[in-house]
Amino acid sequence: VHQSKLDFFCKLGYGKQDICKVLENLGQEALEDDVLKELIRMGSKPQALESQAQPFPVKLVARGSCSTTSASKWLGEDESDSSDYLRPIVIDGSNVAMSHGNKEIFSCWGIQLAVDWFRERGHTYIKVFVPLWRKEPPRQDSPIADQHILEELEKQSILVYTPSRKVKGKRVVCYDDRYIVKVAYEKDGVIVSNDHYRDLQNENPEWKWFIEQRLLMYSFVSNRFMPPDDPLGRHGPTLNNFLSKKPVLPEPKWQSCPYGKKCTYGNKCKFYHPERPHQAQLSVADELRAKIKIPLSLGNEEKHNHSLY
Repeated sequence: VHQSKLDFFCKLGYGKQDICKVLENLGQEALEDDVLKELIRMGSKPQALESQAQPFPVKLVARGSCSTTSASKWLGEDESDSSDYLRPIVIDGSNVAMSHGNKEIFSCWGIQLAVDWFRERGHTYIKVFVPLWRKEPPRQDSPIADQHILEELEKQSILVYTPSRKVKGKRVVCYDDRYIVKVAYEKDGVIVSNDHYRDLQNENPEWKWFIEQRLLMYSFVSNRFMPPDDPLGRHGPTLNNFLSKKPVLPEPKWQSCPYGKKCTYGNKCKFYHPERPHQAQLSVADELRAKIKIPLSLGNEEKHNHSLY
């Protein structure tokens, strides 16, 4: 237990002396969250951050999100890991794997498909969270397929195991959803999951806004990872803008007139007419006169004569 906790916090970048000191004060059975709080209270920082001579420049963060440096402390990485225009990706590994396995098998291949999809788009910051007990040999009540993929993703610093341990033969598992939401929130990224995290929404109002606005749902179609083109609905942003830090405004599109050539509104019609290449600012009567080559002046005289009567 001591070694597993020591390895876990070393991966986060904390020094062994600080970790051992906290474990001595709190005891070997202390929860990971309590150990992390005590490390922060002591002022301990990840070594990756302490070695930097100059602090990061102040960056503007999207409304409703917090500083992006906290999550880098968690995982011992700097801001250069994320590209300048794409949001960080945090994947709910258990949700993705069970979805690909039709809720019967923990399919690690589904996690690989999701990671590859974001890699092809150019995302450089991708993290997958999976409970530590998934490293154990599969059992009949919890089958796992392609378990070697987890080891490969861990070597690539993509997969992160959330802590778990056994107490008197019973497994004690840390709440991995809290890790997922917390890291995504602090990195100002996107959560990839079909879970709504309703309990965490009720726990923190800021998390509620973030989950509602940054949750990317998905489907698997014939071993193809497919997120929706409209993650927030038909009136929300496109998928490209949803995954980008700097959304690109679409070009205005003219809606064709439902009446077509039978429209009688003329220049007052607010819709687009393909038969009018320059959207002529003429009334219907003037357009008809132009077609039969009647001078406009004659048309104006006719209007004047009719007005006299």
